[in-house]
Amino acid sequence: MSSKERSGGFRKRKHDNFPHNQRREGKDVNSSSPVMLAFKSFQQELDARHDKYKRLVKLTRDITVESKRTIFLLHRITSAPDMEEILTESQVKLDGVRQKILQVAQELSVEDMRQFHRAITTGLQEYVEAVSFQHFIKTRSLISMDEINKQLIFSTEDNGKENKTPSSDAQDKQCGTWRLRITPVDYLLGVADLTGELMRMCINSVGNGDIDTPFEVSQFLRQVYDGFSFIGNTGPYEVSKKLYTLKQSLAKVENACYALKVRGSEIPKHMLADVFSVKTEMIDQEEGIS
Repeated sequence: MSSKERSGGFRKRKHDNFPHNQRREGKDVNSSSPVMLAFKSFQQELDARHDKYKRLVKLTRDITVESKRTIFLLHRITSAPDMEEILTESQVKLDGVRQKILQVAQELSVEDMRQFHRAITTGLQEYVEAVSFQHFIKTRSLISMDEINKQLIFSTEDNGKENKTPSSDAQDKQCGTWRLRITPVDYLLGVADLTGELMRMCINSVGNGDIDTPFEVSQFLRQVYDGFSFIGNTGPYEVSKKLYTLKQSLAKVENACYALKVRGSEIPKHMLADVFSVKTEMIDQEEGIS
């Protein structure tokens, strides 16, 4: 029989070889020592940072959900009789999203944003996607990052619109102006996600008999794809991953434009959406095989 089996299958710990009365007993620690005071301050700082991170994650979820709802609302514009009514309603929703972003800006007013960027990046990307989608519907152009950042400068009047603001002595000492800057990576990722929404709007508009929108979207997506192609593999890893999805969206829109140009007069308008959906599935299958 091995020694492991004789001992019941458990190895003795090193301090078990010492008699019980010779084991090292825990001594009373002086809580007022400089070392203990330093570690207590470290504990408080880490706990506060952890709590702030959790609050930012919760705010980011709300920003993401409300931004998605705004995008879903804007998709109704292809079939709605009154476009201005939907744009006004979407503006109200985006104002509510900015109130959530104001809370994020207040949380980060005395912090380095780069330390908490991972907690808020998904919400900022979704917000950029919603704002750029609304801007494209209005102007048929791409909103710049500077224009988005100008919308994220808040004053004391904006703070009064939302009651759920974090309370902190450091924040109360602020002069009454908060801002949150969209990083270039968040902006690029949001614009890359925008291309998927434009592809859906293109197909929906064709199904409703709108022949002009697909060609406008196709021209816009070509310009966006050219811009992303200049970045290529030299940019962040997330941006290069989005490039493949962007290329897929562009191919689907160009396929719709081709069908409209070549066979538009042969296919009834109420059947165009079905034809494009079938061709889109064929493109997906071919890309999956290749």
